[in-house]
Order: sequence, then C-alpha cells, then structure tokens
Amino acid sequence: AQVEKVLQMAQIDKDEFTLKLVDVNLHDVIQQAVENIGLQVEKRGGVATAEMKATKPIVEGDMTHISNVISNLLDNANKYSPENPEISVHTRNVTNGVEVIVKDKGMGMTAEDRKHIFDKFYRVHTGNLHDVKGFGLGLSYVKALMTAHKGQVDVKSELGKGSSFRLFFPFKVNV
Repeated sequence: AQVEKVLQMAQIDKDEFTLKLVDVNLHDVIQQAVENIGLQVEKRGGVATAEMKATKPIVEGDMTHISNVISNLLDNANKYSPENPEISVHTRNVTNGVEVIVKDKGMGMTAEDRKHIFDKFYRVHTGNLHDVKGFGLGLSYVKALMTAHKGQVDVKSELGKGSSFRLFFPFKVNV
C-alpha cells in the first residue's frame, strides 16, 4: 500500500493522472469513512461522529480520490490521538460548494509543523511515540487532490489540544 502511494504521488506530481468526474454525495462518502474508522477508534475507547449539515452535499469529483482524502484525514486523526480519541466530521454549504471539517482532540502540532505538514515526506515529530507509522505522504496527497478538484485544504491546530482540517469542495471542478 505504501509503494502504491509513492507511485500515485509521482503520477500526481507530474500531472499524469485524470480525475474520473462523477456526482459524489459527500455525506455518503463521509458516513462510510466514519463507520470504517469508528471500529478502530472504539477499540481505543474513543468515538467518531459525523454532523452533516450541508443541504446540498453533492459535488463533482473523483469518488476514489475523495474517499481517500476523507479516510486519510480520519486515519491521521486516529493515529495522532492519545487514548480515547474524539473525532468528528462536520459539513455545511458555503458559497459555491461544501465545507468539510475533520476535527480531533489529539496531540495537535506546533506552528512550525503546520507550515510543513503538506510537504511530501514531512512527518510531525511524536517524541517517543514510535507507533505512528507512515511515510509522510498522506497530507501531500490530500493537498494535491484538493488542488486537482479546484478545492482547498487548511489546518488549525494547537499543541496538546488537537487539530481541525478544513476542506472546501466546489460544486463543479471545471467552472
């Protein structure tokens, strides 16, 4: 899976990929992703919830990539949370699209980390926690795919208090 990610990122870097655009119901994608991560989170005494307030949740996008983006953020929220993770996903309509916010009450990150987390291979230092696995490709993938979808991603985070990733998906990719 990690090799596949590296190869996929190489294609994305070279713009050698095309989005298979279809109508994507973000609420369906989020519900599925929250159910999937929910099992892992519950094993750790935590909870994953979804609060879907977007009245128009359908956007033009690549179903596989959008699913990966959401799953990736939920996976990170779980990985970087201590025991009893509290993860939530919120949606709402904003001008020309849908905003999705993935929040956790995990370890959070410094201002310096926030500057680099979308860089390829960058990993937040976790002190003595060697249980956080990965190559640091997840968030660079999220950023690349949000850009490809003409959307945005940004983060708010405070060390020791958790992180909040905001995604903006436009209704149409090619306006």
